[in-house]
Amino acid sequence: MEAYNNIGIRRRLRRFFRRDGRALIFAMDHGFEHGPTDFEENWEHINPRIIIRKVVRAGIDGVMMLPGIARISGEELVGKDVGLMVKLTSKTELRPKEEWLMQDQLGFVEDAIKLGADAVAATVYWGSPYEGAMMRQFAEIASYAHDLGYPVVQFAYPRGPYINEKYGKKEDYRVVMYGARAAAEMGADMIKTYWTGSRETFAKVVDAASGVPVLLSGGAKTDNPLDFLKLVWEVIEAGGSGAVVGRNIFQRENPEPMIRALLRVIHRNEDPEEAAKAEGLI
Repeated sequence: MEAYNNIGIRRRLRRFFRRDGRALIFAMDHGFEHGPTDFEENWEHINPRIIIRKVVRAGIDGVMMLPGIARISGEELVGKDVGLMVKLTSKTELRPKEEWLMQDQLGFVEDAIKLGADAVAATVYWGSPYEGAMMRQFAEIASYAHDLGYPVVQFAYPRGPYINEKYGKKEDYRVVMYGARAAAEMGADMIKTYWTGSRETFAKVVDAASGVPVLLSGGAKTDNPLDFLKLVWEVIEAGGSGAVVGRNIFQRENPEPMIRALLRVIHRNEDPEEAAKAEGLI
């Protein structure tokens, strides 16, 4: 039975990663986690069908959504060679701020499978006062998904008052590295985490993950597209496996050139400036 499960996990992971072992995944959980105001810059992208249509047309490797948005826009993925990752935990910013350090379950592995998902994802805020609850949540999701041959992605995000007090910021490479290692030790098949500020330190995060692919969490939109392309290039140079990008895509009026430029950097090892020029970004 275990051999069948492993084949299922490997086959489904390949729906995100090309033969080079790298991936560009579009993130679309912001309407829940940050609220609809994240879309005010380009309001038409509040409609998930519109933005999913655009990212698929541009050649994205995969998309990550919460169950309801996957249900609304899943038709855009039918017949397309695009991996679907369904995230099963989240939080809103409407809850009291002291509870922002907890993500709760909003869907189940069966829901993701019914939606045609190729992978499921869950967040653990390492170092949070609620770390234990999220560990248990992730363990339950991973145990069941792995039994069924589905890969599990951990969004390994260190954050919390203790981290700020001891390390100064959540992007300190020592805590990002710790979170990546913890994700690998919990059985994650893919890890999404923060940029640590340099190629050398991010390489240590990749080493700590011990072969589990590490992808950059795209973060806030950069005003200059070239800056973000350079950042992703550094991730690849450090041994990272790509990026999971939301705001740097959907907050741009025309996201397709940015996606194509990112794909050039990730899959063709193109210089960021050349990729930006080729897609008319500079």
